[in-house]
Amino acid sequence: MSAFANQLPIGLSIGAVLLLIALGLTFTFGQMGVINMAHGEFIMAGAYTAFLLGDLVPALPAAFLVAGTMGLILERAAIRHFYGRPLDTLLLTWGVSLVLQQLARDLFGAPNVQVPAPAWLSGGVGILPYNRLFIMGLAVAGVVAVWAYLTRTRLGRRTQAVVQNRRLAATSGIDTGRVDMLTFFVGSGLAGVAGVALTLIGPVGPALGTYYIVDAFLVVVAGGLGQLRGAVLAAAGLGLLNSYAEFWSDASLAKVIVLAAVIAFLQVRPQGMFVLRSRALT
Repeated sequence: MSAFANQLPIGLSIGAVLLLIALGLTFTFGQMGVINMAHGEFIMAGAYTAFLLGDLVPALPAAFLVAGTMGLILERAAIRHFYGRPLDTLLLTWGVSLVLQQLARDLFGAPNVQVPAPAWLSGGVGILPYNRLFIMGLAVAGVVAVWAYLTRTRLGRRTQAVVQNRRLAATSGIDTGRVDMLTFFVGSGLAGVAGVALTLIGPVGPALGTYYIVDAFLVVVAGGLGQLRGAVLAAAGLGLLNSYAEFWSDASLAKVIVLAAVIAFLQVRPQGMFVLRSRALT
């Protein structure tokens, strides 16, 4: 029973990391129709930023800026030419992800590296280690920040207008190109923060992002495209399911179980947990 209980913080921390990753994908994939396979490499960039700095506190804003800038460059240089063509964005960003992985191997080497956790994260409260609690706190802070940005700022309201109806927003005078740039910057930056969080769980390597990107897409789809609350619930559910499935079997079989569970859920609710409500002319 103690081993079973110990899986709870592991599952919640995995769900917290998936949530940080999915917050960015919720808009780039769920609302803008861009399948960004290079999102995983922004996670890797954030993790290597923490490795270079060696200190968790300055690594968080630095990773946000590094990964956000990478996303901004990708959007301006390539993705903006492929809006409305999701399959083309998939192929494009998949190629970019391979290039970034090879670049990481050239810069840091192929073997994984370990980022030491700060001393103040050693220990824990009951079955909850401080490092896992810190990751959950990051996810909560990320959700609150995204919610506040979308509902309390002018740029956030413009973002919601664009993702709900891009053409109507453009005819209303909103600079959709600027909104796209900002969306990619924030979403990619959150992936970088997730990369820093992952350094508290395990080693860092060039292929780090590939282990989480598919699960993050599953979170977005299961939660409902563009739905923040759906992403929160789906991330927690998939994190716990993956943790306990791996406890009962192994890592490979756990991935199969998670995928099968999502497919079964989508057979019942193909639109996900929540649906974006909008008015339509009838």
